[in-house]
Amino acid sequence: MEHVSRMVRPSFIRDGDEKVIAAPIDLLGINYYQPTYVAGRPTGPGAGGAYPGTDGAVEFLPPVGPLTDMGWMIEAAGLTRLLERIATDYPGLPMLITENGAAFPDKTGTEGPDVTGWVSDTDRVAYLDGHLRAAHEAIARGVDLRGYLVWSFLDNFEWAEGYRKRFGIVHVDYLTQRRTPKESARWYQEVISRNGL
Repeated sequence: MEHVSRMVRPSFIRDGDEKVIAAPIDLLGINYYQPTYVAGRPTGPGAGGAYPGTDGAVEFLPPVGPLTDMGWMIEAAGLTRLLERIATDYPGLPMLITENGAAFPDKTGTEGPDVTGWVSDTDRVAYLDGHLRAAHEAIARGVDLRGYLVWSFLDNFEWAEGYRKRFGIVHVDYLTQRRTPKESARWYQEVISRNGL
């Protein structure tokens, strides 16, 4: 058995790495965008798709309700449940939401701000409002949540989607590089200024 583990051990792992990796952490970063619902039933070969080991045993249920531009289900309560579960499984571990946000098409497309000077993105404002409220609910239930970071500040290059999907609270005109705050940026600024919703 020892011989097998040496064969598959990547060359970049060095003696002592396991001890360093096992050291207690000061803070756990959480990225949350959507819940994924599954059913434990045989579905035939290839059903697991991008999740190795799920073929033939797990069915990934389609998202329901309102969706983001990525086709992701919008369920803020899932964030509360996730934070509570982590707090239960790892008591005393402080958490930080390191990514939370949604891609939505800007109401003005790529041409920039509307007559008010802001790029309209009311769907994103609603998404962020709901998820911040969900984070506050988790705090009220005893979760040690230290902070929240929106994904993302600027529209950017998304790995699988390139420039087609916009997550930013600041609109970027990719041709001119002009940056224009969206309504969500103004909303988030007000939340920060008030230190609350």
